[in-house]
Amino acid sequence: MIYKDNAVKDLRIAYIGGGSRGWAWTFMRDLALEPALGGTIVLYDINKEAAKANEVIGNGITKRPEAVGKWKYVVADTLAEALTGSDFVVISILPGTFDEMESDVHEPEKYGIYQSVGDTAGPGGMVRALRTIPMIAEAIRDYAPKAWVINYTNPMSLCVKTLYHVFPEIKAFGCCHEVFGTQKLLAQIAERELGLTNIAREDIVVNVLGLNHFTWFDRASYKGIDLFPVYRHFIETYFEEGFEEKDNNWMNSTFACAHRVKFDLFQKYGWIAAAGDRHLAEFMPPIYLKDPQTVASWKFGLTTVTWRKEDLKKRLEKSKRLVSGEEQVELNPSGEEGILLIKALCGLTRVISNVNIPNTAGQIPNLPKSAVVETNAVFSRDSIAPVYAGNLTEEIRQLMLPHVMNHEDVLKAALTCDYEIMLRAFRRDPLVTCSSADADKLLRKMIVNTKKYLPEGWQKISLNP
Repeated sequence: MIYKDNAVKDLRIAYIGGGSRGWAWTFMRDLALEPALGGTIVLYDINKEAAKANEVIGNGITKRPEAVGKWKYVVADTLAEALTGSDFVVISILPGTFDEMESDVHEPEKYGIYQSVGDTAGPGGMVRALRTIPMIAEAIRDYAPKAWVINYTNPMSLCVKTLYHVFPEIKAFGCCHEVFGTQKLLAQIAERELGLTNIAREDIVVNVLGLNHFTWFDRASYKGIDLFPVYRHFIETYFEEGFEEKDNNWMNSTFACAHRVKFDLFQKYGWIAAAGDRHLAEFMPPIYLKDPQTVASWKFGLTTVTWRKEDLKKRLEKSKRLVSGEEQVELNPSGEEGILLIKALCGLTRVISNVNIPNTAGQIPNLPKSAVVETNAVFSRDSIAPVYAGNLTEEIRQLMLPHVMNHEDVLKAALTCDYEIMLRAFRRDPLVTCSSADADKLLRKMIVNTKKYLPEGWQKISLNP
């Protein structure tokens, strides 16, 4: 990297999943709005035509006068070509297709198991992990061993865990925006409760600790004001109706919620749960996910794969319009911090943000050091220094332990194609409340449904024990 005038304009970033019609466009527009960075984005995707479309879209963005960050977008034919010489690697992939995700999410419903997302915990998250874990860690080790690796792919904890397991010297971390959403919620509640205006999400200072999508705050403040009593008072007043954020009606969005699950967890455990209700519910026993009627009573939604497929059709049409020039990517900041973290790792600034990395520094002392945890960390030139977060309460630790153990077992099962280990993890998950025999039947069916995206060792699995 060559530094000039507090800028780096010769970066090479490999984007794995470069045909993405969501995260890639967000990444492109944030890059275009950052004047201190520039260089080459190498797009690699098993769907080369999708990557070529993003090549056109990205280069179209960089030609616009309002794009102050200038980048050249190119498509790589191979993963090795994409990785070689890269300073940063971004992983943003969909393991399999939405057909496989349809099995992940909806096959368990035949056994009374409902999932609101199905990509992190629960049956769906575990089987998705089997498709995701045979990833690209070996290729990074071979072709870009010194690159910083930013993972956006779910299940986040298991993806990051795999990267370090395969290549222990890797410089990898997982980025997730769920914490930002809870900071935003606290800002809006503080405005309402304290009579303030224009509180920026970034000014809500929090201590972050937990697992990805099951993250918690044990401290939260705004300019010296402790927000826990503010949050508690708000919940006492509005628990039943919940909180509808500005421009975000939970009834009209598959991703929105009224935060009643968060509020209930605060009343039960005394800490602020810092992820969306759809994710939080999947880490718990089926209190909130008993059935669709129960979900509706908690004012969040089940994100169906039918909705995802329809949304994909819309994004494919949008991609065509962006390629043809009929439509342009709106260059508004996304609120994500990925580009800011790259800037910090280049040494151009210093940032404290939440990050998913192994617990080897003992950020959370009462979780295993082998666990991948989410806490704050200091990002600076070529360095991520995790911030000591402290212990979980024993009650919350007990909620997390089944998932920590499952991360170990699912990784081991995925790497060895061991069905019995996978079944042990499957039965341990809090959402899997069916009988042991039915859990076996369900897992076999889900694996059979996704076999073509699994390593050869899984091909012997049949529907019969």
